[in-house]
Amino acid sequence: MHIPAYARAAIRAALPTLPTSRHVGAVDCCLCDEPFEDRPIVPLGPTPESGLFGCRDCLKRLVTQARRTRDGALVGDAERARAESAEWESALTRHLARLDRVCEAAEAVARLVADEETAALRVAWLLVSLESAYAWLPEPPEPPPSVGGEATELRDRAFRLDLAMVSAREAVAERLSYHVLNEAQGEEPEMCEEFECPAGCLGRHDSSHIDCGPDAVFDDLEEHGISLQKPEPEPPAPTLRALVERMPASESSESEPSQSQSQSQSQSGASPEGPPADARMQNLVEGSRAVLGHFGLATDDCEVLLSAAAVGLVLDAWREGPLDEIHAHEEGPSDGEILAQGVDLYRRARKALLAARDEGPEALSAFVAVAADTRLRWAGDSAFILRRMTGEPDDGLVTEFVRHLDNRVWYTAEMMRAAGWRGALLHRAASAVWKAPMHFGMPAWPSVVDAVITRLSRLDRTGAPEPLADLDAVERALREAPDRLGVTALDWMAQRGLFQEPLPEVVA
Repeated sequence: MHIPAYARAAIRAALPTLPTSRHVGAVDCCLCDEPFEDRPIVPLGPTPESGLFGCRDCLKRLVTQARRTRDGALVGDAERARAESAEWESALTRHLARLDRVCEAAEAVARLVADEETAALRVAWLLVSLESAYAWLPEPPEPPPSVGGEATELRDRAFRLDLAMVSAREAVAERLSYHVLNEAQGEEPEMCEEFECPAGCLGRHDSSHIDCGPDAVFDDLEEHGISLQKPEPEPPAPTLRALVERMPASESSESEPSQSQSQSQSQSGASPEGPPADARMQNLVEGSRAVLGHFGLATDDCEVLLSAAAVGLVLDAWREGPLDEIHAHEEGPSDGEILAQGVDLYRRARKALLAARDEGPEALSAFVAVAADTRLRWAGDSAFILRRMTGEPDDGLVTEFVRHLDNRVWYTAEMMRAAGWRGALLHRAASAVWKAPMHFGMPAWPSVVDAVITRLSRLDRTGAPEPLADLDAVERALREAPDRLGVTALDWMAQRGLFQEPLPEVVA
């Protein structure tokens, strides 16, 4: 006899707690306790030959009961789901209608604002009443579990309303801004000369007449005591881009010298590769100066230049090259560990570069000693050790990593000898401003921190690492020493894209 799956629980519940020997011996039915005699015997397990046995009538009765129970539950679930669905559809319809009405109102306001016959004061009141209607919108209804899925229509209608509100606000702002400017003009408007208006202008202006350039608003805000960083400049012109793209080629001596070159240089007592030509070094310095000037980095500010050069040294010598392959390794460091170690090395690079001003290029060896130490536990309470990940002492990957780092730092030292301390800083700072303008140590980093904190404040931090509980403390740590948060917190933030570019909140 086939026993359906939905009836097995009911049959198990009906089995005797203490079966008798007649039950086990297949003499009596374990369900009704009556002798089988000539009735069919149905084994109930655990095997067809041993365990308990029941008669067909008892099992048929239990199966029927279980089916009725199941069908009753399904009917109840279906009725409840229908009721929930009907209630949800009604609530959704009402909410969508409310969204549509406010959206239509926003579109109507935008049309009225464009009409010059609508008085400016009326325009302002229209915006106030529209914003009130928008603020009074109730929270969107949540679909019950029985309905499931995402309310795509609700999301699309809400997005359409947001676009309509943006359009209405922009139209009102433009209309009122130029209304105030125009009304403030005297009989002889002073703006006309500044705007280079055509002859016969009556002193009435709109957005089509005015172009203050990309940076005027930052200068105007500074007059009110608000100091913000100006936007990054546009991508460089083709000639400047070509100059920068040629710079890595001129650093070919940063690669490992060939065996024949090394032998000849060792015999002559010269340093590996020999110092690059002074003329080429000077060309690189001038090219770096042009790049830094284009991106607006204050090369006359020694502190800013030193910090950018430290970022560039860490980027060129440590972060690029073999470390990318190590990072991608299944046992490689995490994003948080890369960030924490990079910050620690930035501080060491900055200290070494500063020391090199008085002690000479040999002071850079202090940076190499830490950056190239494959047995060193990384910063931020990390457990990562480069040697442990790569295995054998002569592993090719770690050997290439150390060789790459040594060559890049050696090239910086040679450039310092040939072009001077400041020339070497200009060269490495150009790498930083070109490749990593938003890194810790760069002028734009405070704005990056503002964007990260804004993103973090919008997240549900339930279960987040303890260092992320206090946003003020997190902000201080990010500004001063991000590795102080620890790799667990940095990984949590990186996994949620808090450091991911672009950072729209950043004013850089």
